Amino acid sequence: MTHQIRPPDDQDEPALLRDQFRQLLRYRALLAAGVVAGLIGGGFLALSGDDTYAATGEVQVRSATADPFATGASADKGINIGSERQTAVSDTVGDLAAGALLKKGDDVTSRTLLAGLQVTNPPNTLTLRFSYTGATPEQARDRAEALANAYLAHRKARTEESIENMANGYRAQLAPLEEKRDLLEERTGVGAADDVSSARANIIVSISELSRKISELKALDTTPGYLNKKPVAPTRPAGAGLPLLLGLGAVVGLALGLLLSWVRLVFDPAVRSPRELVRSLGAPLLGTLPRERGAAGSLLAIGRSGSRLAEEYRAVAFRLAYDPSFAERRRLLVTAPRGDNAAAAAAAVNLAAAFAEMGRDVLLVEADLRTPSLARDLGPAAHEVRPPRWAADERDRTWPAGGRSNVDVPGSGAFALVAGTPADNVPRALTSASVGRIVAEADRPGAVVIVLAPPVLSYADAVALVDRVEGVMIVCDPREVHRSDLERIREIIGASGGSVHGALLHSARGRRGRAERRHGAGRRRGGPGGPALEADAPELTRNPDETMGLRSVTLPGARR
Repeated sequence: MTHQIRPPDDQDEPALLRDQFRQLLRYRALLAAGVVAGLIGGGFLALSGDDTYAATGEVQVRSATADPFATGASADKGINIGSERQTAVSDTVGDLAAGALLKKGDDVTSRTLLAGLQVTNPPNTLTLRFSYTGATPEQARDRAEALANAYLAHRKARTEESIENMANGYRAQLAPLEEKRDLLEERTGVGAADDVSSARANIIVSISELSRKISELKALDTTPGYLNKKPVAPTRPAGAGLPLLLGLGAVVGLALGLLLSWVRLVFDPAVRSPRELVRSLGAPLLGTLPRERGAAGSLLAIGRSGSRLAEEYRAVAFRLAYDPSFAERRRLLVTAPRGDNAAAAAAAVNLAAAFAEMGRDVLLVEADLRTPSLARDLGPAAHEVRPPRWAADERDRTWPAGGRSNVDVPGSGAFALVAGTPADNVPRALTSASVGRIVAEADRPGAVVIVLAPPVLSYADAVALVDRVEGVMIVCDPREVHRSDLERIREIIGASGGSVHGALLHSARGRRGRAERRHGAGRRRGGPGGPALEADAPELTRNPDETMGLRSVTLPGARR
């Protein structure tokens, strides 16, 4: 059976274009600002500009001809329409039109008059279209008509001048012939020689030919053309109206917004797509947490019926359970890149509950000794139990030898919690032998140890635990984490002897989500009391291909 070869996503051009378009749509404020700026500009141009009116007249150009109805007569004989168009906008025509308008009381200079004139030639015609733009409808009509008439008058005068020049040339040739004819007539008599009579006859023929040409020139029809369309006063202003200018402004503004978004995207250090996050972190995307509006006030999502957030946590737990690298050690360090650690705490608690639901013996260790909050956030779900046998002989009751709690998950079981407590020397507490014995409990069959650590780039606490836990999961908001941060996390964890199992995405969409996270962080630091906010993430656009595990899956009991 042959399978169709599918190109990788990085080489799939439609997928790349869709991804880039989605990235541009992230900056909706810039797009909206561009459209608003375009609309304001279009409205300003429409309302602030003076109204102008355009009147149009059409002139059909023709050549001087002796018989316009003769067979084979061509109307465009000797006409260069390009040259005629240049003549129509010449200063000579402008002077003639200005003189005609002055007689009607419109005192305008030739330069000003020609500034509002536009002469065009429709294709494959001998027509010149005179369009004049004026301040009033009457002014546009009168000046367009005056210019068209001035062009016809100038062309007629130029034709008549050419005819007169040619006739004068013929007359100059005719005068000496007539004198010679008169001289030969005086010599002609009874006994005149034959050569004298022959010369006289030739001269008479030449005089007749020249006289015929002069008569033909005087008989030419010198009509320069016809004003086929007389200019009329326009009824509405010329140019684009308010709706058209607003539409053009919106289009130009949208283009400007896309340009600004592209510039912002180029210089944005944040992760622009899940594909880029995977590339920067060097680990697969384990899942994307949806948003649940009713999740605030409860840290545990596992156990709530109909919870999409709980199902996503279960999916992530199953992916980890069948990951060979995790199944070998069964230790997981959950942390965030920097800033607020609420989302990482929620992920650690719910993954512990999901593993407990799968029948695993789960131990959740809160290694955040700077701002511990799990015991308070879990509330009545956590209750104290007798410390383990190895801790009963310890004299000091400091963390983590102070005891542990059981956390009941409704309908799913329970898991053990070693809650964090403030410590004077955090590095010494994290590297103590007690921590090593707790982490070593994952070596028991069916046991899973999950360690919650502070943000890896804010403190070195997570790095101090990597050599014991080895497997790390990063919980981050793709809109706030930078590509350089992910690359640095990959280098730090790799240099410490650990590996990144994957990333879990959440997102605080808009100002409200960020404010809630800051408020929750303040309460964990000893702020005003109240119900703890769950560090659930707002809903992201879900794509099954983006959350697919990149590691091979080996089911229990399977053999190669």
